[in-house]
Amino acid sequence: MIFFNPFVIAFLVLLSLVIASIKMLYEYERAVVFFLGRFQAVKGPGLVIVIPVIQQMRRVDLRTVVMDVPSQDVISRDNVSVKVNAVIYFRVIEPERAVIQVEDYFAATSQLAQTTLRSVLGQHELDEMLAGREKLNQDIQTILDSETDAWGIKVANVELKHVDIDESMIRAIARQAEAERERRAKIINAEGEFQAADRIRQAAEIIASQPQALQLRYLQTLNDIGVHNNTTVVFPVPLDLIKPLLESRQP
Repeated sequence: MIFFNPFVIAFLVLLSLVIASIKMLYEYERAVVFFLGRFQAVKGPGLVIVIPVIQQMRRVDLRTVVMDVPSQDVISRDNVSVKVNAVIYFRVIEPERAVIQVEDYFAATSQLAQTTLRSVLGQHELDEMLAGREKLNQDIQTILDSETDAWGIKVANVELKHVDIDESMIRAIARQAEAERERRAKIINAEGEFQAADRIRQAAEIIASQPQALQLRYLQTLNDIGVHNNTTVVFPVPLDLIKPLLESRQP
């Protein structure tokens, strides 16, 4: 017949309770402790004593979480369908809120990030999505940070990773860019012709106001003709030589 010493049994029970009550938390962990179901305190890191049965503990990781937001179908303000995915960096700064205010803060943040991504990008045109990513990142980060503040979560950064466009839309964008380059080239060419015509007009006004300048131009033209071995030489007659003849023939 086997006899059990009550003192040994009590000692073993007490030892098992002490072992079960000792919890070790890493530097990046905190323990949200409840006393009979009511929030009591946030403890850690290091060794934490949690009395079994009457106290319960929830571990919370305070490290930054990198969350990959799945690709979302977004219709831009100019009715272009694109697929956009992003990455979010956030961390828990108030463990008691992350445990008490929301059932699963990770899943809640993920769902909120997806809906916010679609909502914000749907208010912008495709060109803004491609060229203004920094502003969009900041807008999404600000909204997420304000919404998750009640959960004790800090959204540190949001980065749009890819904006995927249909092949037909890529060809349309390429045609639009080519047309824009042609338009700019024509504007630059027209501006150059306008400036050249304006300079010619100014030169003509100066020559017309100074007869000596017209004579010098006439002599320079004759000099240029003489440099080349031309078989035929056309001598221009200044207008001031034939002007008296034209005036004498008038009635």
